[in-house]
Amino acid sequence: MDGTILVADDDRTIRTVLTQALTRAGCKVHATSSLTTLMRWVGEGKGDLVISDVVMPDGNGLEMLPKIAQDRPGLPVIVISAQNTIMTAIQAAEAEAYDYLPKPFDLPDLMKRAARALESKRRARPVSEVPTPSAEQDDLPLVGRTPQMQALYRLVARVMNADLPVLVTGESGTGKSLIARAIHDFSDRRNLPFIVATAGDLQGADGPSALVARARGGSILFDEVADFDDEAQGRIVRMMDSFGDSAPRVMATSQSDLTSRMEAGAFRQDLFYRLGGVTLAVPSLRERVEDIPLLAEHFLGRAERDGTPQRQLAEDAMDLIRAYSWPGNVRQLEHTIRRLVVTSPEQVIGRAEVEAVLGNQPEIEPLVGGGDGEKLSVSVAKHLRRYFDLHGGVLPPPGLYARILREVEMPLIEIALDATGGNQAKCADLLGINRNTLRKKINDLDIRVTRRRKLM
Repeated sequence: MDGTILVADDDRTIRTVLTQALTRAGCKVHATSSLTTLMRWVGEGKGDLVISDVVMPDGNGLEMLPKIAQDRPGLPVIVISAQNTIMTAIQAAEAEAYDYLPKPFDLPDLMKRAARALESKRRARPVSEVPTPSAEQDDLPLVGRTPQMQALYRLVARVMNADLPVLVTGESGTGKSLIARAIHDFSDRRNLPFIVATAGDLQGADGPSALVARARGGSILFDEVADFDDEAQGRIVRMMDSFGDSAPRVMATSQSDLTSRMEAGAFRQDLFYRLGGVTLAVPSLRERVEDIPLLAEHFLGRAERDGTPQRQLAEDAMDLIRAYSWPGNVRQLEHTIRRLVVTSPEQVIGRAEVEAVLGNQPEIEPLVGGGDGEKLSVSVAKHLRRYFDLHGGVLPPPGLYARILREVEMPLIEIALDATGGNQAKCADLLGINRNTLRKKINDLDIRVTRRRKLM
C-alpha cells in the first residue's frame, strides 16, 4: 500500500493505532484531532485518502464531505463513526463517501478498504447537499453495529435512489416499514408523498389510479403484501404495468416467505417478480445479539427525552435482556424497555424487575417443525442447530446450558403438576425426583401451582 493518508479523529488511541498500522503498511500518515486542520491539509493538496470520524470537537465530518469533493474531486473519504445508525450510513452515501465503517471497527478490514480506496478513482461529479434528518427520522430505532445491520445499511444507501421496486422482508417487529420509510426520506423523492397503501385503496375502478395520483411521483408502500388477496395483488400488477413518466416508486414488506407462498399458489407469480427489483432482508434480534444492549440504551434515552425519569439497567439486568430471544424483535424490546422505565421505582433497573416483566416467556425461540411422531431429541436437536445458525457464526450468549435446561424443565414440571392436580408429592414421584428438589425447582422457575381434583 502506497500513498499519503489524512486521519482525523478526536480519540488519541484511534489516531495512534491507525498511524502505526498504516505506516507499517508503507503509507505516510498525517493525523489530527481537528477538522479545521484536516480541511487545511485538504486545501493544500495533501493526502491521497482521508479517514475521518463524524463527531469532532470543532464540527461534523459528514458536513465536510461536500467541500472536500468540491476542493479535491478525486479524493476518497472513509467515514468512521460511533453513531451506529442507518442515518449515518445513508448520510455518508448521500455525501458520496468512499466507504463507511462503524466503531469499533475491525482494523484488518479497514486496512483492506483503505488499500482499495487508494487504488480507486472517485467519480468527480458535484455532490448534493447532505440531507439533515428530522427529529422523527433521527429517532428511528434502526440502530446496530453488527455486520448484518451494517451490510443492510450499505445496501439501503446504494438502492435508495435507484428506480427499482423494493421488497423488505423480515420477521414481525424487525422494522421493515421503517427501512422503507428511510429509503424514501433520504432519496431524491424525499419531498414527495409517502403513501402506505391498503387493499382497500385498490378497490373500485379508479382505486389504483387514485392511489398513483395521491403519490404524485413519491413512494407507495404495500405493508405485509402477502396478506393481500388475489384480486388486490392483480390490481397492483396492472397498476405497475400502467406506469408512465413520473411514476411513483413501489415498495412492499412481508414477514412471510413469498417464494414459498408463490410456489404454493398463495401469491401471484407476476407480482412476485415485479416487486423483487431489490430485496432487503432485515435480520431478527436473534441474528444480531450484540445490538441488543445498544438498542436498549437507545430506548432508555428516548424515554428520558420524552420526559420520563432517567433510568439505567443494572449489569445483570442487561445480561438477562441480552440472553432473551425476543420473538417480537425490536418492537417487543422497545415496549419492554418502556414498561420497565414506567414501572421501576429506582433509577437503576435490576434483574428481578426484568424477570417480572418478561415473566415466563421462553428465552429461546419456540420449537418449530417437529412433525407428528418425531422424537423429542430430534426436535430439540433441530431447534438447537437452528438457534446456533441464527447467530450468524457468532457464539450465543454464555449460560446456554442453564437456559436450555430451564426451557425443558419448565413445561415438563408444569404439565406433570397439571396431570397430578397440583399434588407435589405425586408429581415428584411421577418425575422420579425428591419432593424438596421439586419444590426448589418450582420456586426457581416461578411456576404457579394450583391444587384441584385430578383423575390420574
